[in-house]
Amino acid sequence: MNNLLVRNGLVIDTEPQPTVVGTADVLVEGGRVAGVGPGLPAPADAQVIDATGMIVLPGFVDSHRHTWQPAIRAILPDATLGDYLERILGRYAPRHRPEDVYTGVLAGALECLDAGITTLVDWSNIQFTPEHTDANVAALRASGIRAVFGYCYGGDGGFDGMAAEGRRVRTQHFDDSGPGLLTMAIAALGPDLGGAERALHEWRLARDLDLPVTVHMGGLDTEAAARGLAFLRENALLDHPATHVHGTYYTDEHFKVIAGGGGTVSVAPTSEAALGMGYPPTGRARAAGVPTSLSADTVTSGPGDMFSLMRAAYLLERARPGGAGMGFTTRDALRTATIEGAEAVGLADVTGSLRPGKQADIVLLRTDLLGTAMAGNDPIAAVVLSGDTRCVDTVIVGGRVVKRDGRLLHHDVAGLLESLAASARHVIAAD
Repeated sequence: MNNLLVRNGLVIDTEPQPTVVGTADVLVEGGRVAGVGPGLPAPADAQVIDATGMIVLPGFVDSHRHTWQPAIRAILPDATLGDYLERILGRYAPRHRPEDVYTGVLAGALECLDAGITTLVDWSNIQFTPEHTDANVAALRASGIRAVFGYCYGGDGGFDGMAAEGRRVRTQHFDDSGPGLLTMAIAALGPDLGGAERALHEWRLARDLDLPVTVHMGGLDTEAAARGLAFLRENALLDHPATHVHGTYYTDEHFKVIAGGGGTVSVAPTSEAALGMGYPPTGRARAAGVPTSLSADTVTSGPGDMFSLMRAAYLLERARPGGAGMGFTTRDALRTATIEGAEAVGLADVTGSLRPGKQADIVLLRTDLLGTAMAGNDPIAAVVLSGDTRCVDTVIVGGRVVKRDGRLLHHDVAGLLESLAASARHVIAAD
């Protein structure tokens, strides 16, 4: 039944705001957080994990990642968004076979778990055939991560094909039997990238299937940002649950419109800065009342761990001209990576904090490394400013231990790396 007692760690909780609880235990019963406090008794059947000398906190939430891309990691440094669209989506993506998708998504999801990311929005723009889609979902399920699968139709069946395939995926892979690890969203291209007509069909499909939308919007230029919001307003779509990915060209007033419609934002600070997509809008979105989250986006041009993302968001925000972002704190950065990230992707009642009743998605970080020593001075600042993937000792998803003593469990990582290398040879061979 996934009963655990995480004993004697330095606990950080994040709801409503990141707070250092102090030295305490976290009790997990039936895969859910049952209590947080000092000296909790361990049930007879509970696995006890000694967290002495470690920081214990909720797992991180990545709100937008093209998870299939590990085989082409770091292949596009020093590039622009135009380069990315041409080389990654135009050249390398079509070379991926279903087996390459499975390998890449499994490797990408395990990379997340290895780094303490327990919840992932997989923005899956690799679905050229039903076999590609099925391989993608199968890999997410096999990984053991908590994921929102973003359905982005890439077939040649037109709008009718998009709708039919979306219904098949919803029926075959996702049901309403309970809050399992995998849920589904519509990953929409339009209107910025796919045009208004496609966007209408994407939102209609989302409403027909009762699914949220995750959409790249506001990240091209100022005119496209204004035009996109006008499209949503004119078609009465502003109130449909949607995460706006990037939003770098939204004005402060635009963010207020999004907040008024109940929308959320996913900021990818490293790829936005690296690809010249505009200044990451983390603080501006939050100031307008929009739940704002962090995402890795793509490992072809940036890092894939939340420590890098938190630091990038924190430093870029505080570097805004005229000191406009100096109010953004390390606590704000941690919040966007945990409970606010969960709010942004519609999972705030499921994960993102250690509130009793939530799924037990928990991370234990070592503080006995030179880079994290003396973390007790300010544990939250230490996580944001000093943490890295080396310090991720233990990762728990829904009460199930998926990493322990610095090692991923349940998977043949060496064999997966061999498969990933073979996939990379196939995808890049034509260059």
